Amino acid sequence: MEKVKIIKERLKTAQSRQRSYSDIRCRDLKFKEDDWVFLKVSPMKGIMQFGKRGKLSPRKVRKLRNKEIASVKDLWQNQQVEEATWEAEQEMRKKHPHLFE
Repeated sequence: MEKVKIIKERLKTAQSRQRSYSDIRCRDLKFKEDDWVFLKVSPMKGIMQFGKRGKLSPRKVRKLRNKEIASVKDLWQNQQVEEATWEAEQEMRKKHPHLFE
């Protein structure tokens, strides 16, 4: 019980120290109607930039010296996520054109 009491006291002191650090930086902002403010907008987590089409999802284009190669992630129904591979988009379009409609 003594050790639990010591741990609780140390947690309280650490919390009060962190609270004092945050109170210094934090300030109340009050706005009036017709005030101009700057908002930082960031994309929501999980939004796909390209969207999904079937079982293939496109990848940022891989750039070589003279050409660019578009790749798609190949994940079939009976495979695990770890077994997915990146294939050249052009080859996949030839083999499975119905997936790109």
